[in-house]
Amino acid sequence: MGAPVWKAPAELPMGRLSVLELREEDPGAPPLPRPGEERLRPLAVRGMDPLKDGRGWRITVQPLGPGLAVIRPMDLGDGRLTPELRIPVPRTVPFGDPWVAVGGGREDILPYVPFPWAWSSLLLLPLAAAVWAGWAHHRKGSAARRLRQARRAFTHAYPPPTGERARLDAAHAAGRALLAAHLGEQALGWGAEDFAARRLEPWAAWVRALDAARFSGTQPAFPALLTLLTSLEGR
Repeated sequence: MGAPVWKAPAELPMGRLSVLELREEDPGAPPLPRPGEERLRPLAVRGMDPLKDGRGWRITVQPLGPGLAVIRPMDLGDGRLTPELRIPVPRTVPFGDPWVAVGGGREDILPYVPFPWAWSSLLLLPLAAAVWAGWAHHRKGSAARRLRQARRAFTHAYPPPTGERARLDAAHAAGRALLAAHLGEQALGWGAEDFAARRLEPWAAWVRALDAARFSGTQPAFPALLTLLTSLEGR
């Protein structure tokens, strides 16, 4: 009484839903009765709907284990017998599927475990904060550190002996560096009139004394070190 046939994919992915069709190819034969779900093992039946033309059944199955799934011939109860169906279920399961631990073996592809770069980058936040705090502290203290170094260098170089050009130049360079630390880079080019206009008379006298000492002059005399340093306080 007719010949039922299976229509199935070449293989079934393990753990995923797949569709099988059981239909009657003989147009003169009556429609196929509904097959029993327990007869479709080892595949788990997740749904069974009649085909649109009424000639068979659309069966949704889920293989729960690897290997070769074999559906034995079924007697549909009206004299018709379904053929045996053999469908391979591959052992390899993509990483991340809920069935990744099922069917392990030498034929499986080792799962790729991605490194969580996005989450691990959060561990860099404390380090970045520490680097930023250190840089801010260094930048905040750089002006004070530069000022201390300039005062120390000027104290060692001043007052220079008259007539010794090298030591006069060293005292001049140290004095200009101290002025730049207090007043800014523009102070490097100020002359005696500029200092006097800014009420820094000791430094105006310092400029005149340096100019005279370069030509072995002793007048005007160098102002006292403490006087020069005091005049810069708060500037």
